[in-house]
Amino acid sequence: MISKLRLVTYLMLFWSATVMTQVPVMVGDSLPYVQRNSAQTLMARTAQNPLTLGMYGEVEYLKPQDQNGILDVHRMVLLLGYRFDERVQFITEIEMEHTTELYVEQAFVNYNISSAINLRAGLMLIPMGIINEYHEPTTFNGVSRPALDTYLVPTTWREIGAGLAGRFDNLSLRYQLYVVNGFASVNNGKTLNGENGLRNGRQKGGKSIINSPNFSAKVDYYGLSNLRLGLSYYMGETQSDIDLMSAEGSSVGLNMIGFDARYSRGPFAARGQYIFASISNSSSYNDIYDSDLASEMFGWYLEGSYRIADFGNNRSLTMFTRYENFDTHASVVNQIKNGAYNRKVVTTGFGLALSQGVVFKTDYQWNWNAVNDKYGQFNMGVGFWY
Repeated sequence: MISKLRLVTYLMLFWSATVMTQVPVMVGDSLPYVQRNSAQTLMARTAQNPLTLGMYGEVEYLKPQDQNGILDVHRMVLLLGYRFDERVQFITEIEMEHTTELYVEQAFVNYNISSAINLRAGLMLIPMGIINEYHEPTTFNGVSRPALDTYLVPTTWREIGAGLAGRFDNLSLRYQLYVVNGFASVNNGKTLNGENGLRNGRQKGGKSIINSPNFSAKVDYYGLSNLRLGLSYYMGETQSDIDLMSAEGSSVGLNMIGFDARYSRGPFAARGQYIFASISNSSSYNDIYDSDLASEMFGWYLEGSYRIADFGNNRSLTMFTRYENFDTHASVVNQIKNGAYNRKVVTTGFGLALSQGVVFKTDYQWNWNAVNDKYGQFNMGVGFWY
């Protein structure tokens, strides 16, 4: 598995070297090729107005091969930012999924000491990879988010904690450092397992339990021409009920590392991501909870897009293709690897931007694994963000 990590790292370094001299170096979060997410946008807006509101949402039509199609108001998210004074801001996202499920996706206070030092506390996104932080529908290609960021990085992954964030423009670096609660070993009767990876463990800030704090960090480098590179790290243990804390296997240790890259120049854009997770004590965990959690997971994807038509007034047509490979049973202890959890997805399609904040999307996906033959799925959707 380490050899795969090195291979993808070398590919990303080669990719960086081939593009870094093409156009002048630019820095700063306000540049077009450096995306902002909802929280960054709200903080920038509240610098001008004490109270700001926004919203993003997605409505989808998904048609798996040989199955009924599904129409879904997947999510509607209310964004709210408030500036108490020149240093203190509050940022929150309130999300409704499938018209019935209500969640708080973010809710944190930011205390600005300088651009290099911001103190944060509350419910925050874990900075792992790209999509977990940048998941607004106009910031990614395809009707649905990459599958890797559903099973391996359980988007939207957020937990309660506190930490530091900031940037050093002279070094072209942006950083985040947080201490947070971890995944739950068992969450409303659901365990961590081979099929869903770590997804069932998200506590989402709802009466979260904590036995030991976990650590999350990310560094973004934006000193290369039109290119942004990210390095993410997460470590800690899952949280178990107090009556099981002393039992061997009641919790597992987790180390996760991620590499990501985003490049944009003219009509062309590309992005890539690699995630590797090592899980200790999985065998004892499986014995206690009758599960099939792996000891290692990994996944990666590469995506390219090209703006094939520009109609002016922020209207354009973009074509993209993405290849994903992720395995939530990459390595196991005292069990047989399940080939169905080594999954591959190819997604190709179009995005029609009607303005800066509205996009119609359509794509087709081919899904397969080491056990099952390839099957297809047709998707259409509309997304907005303001």
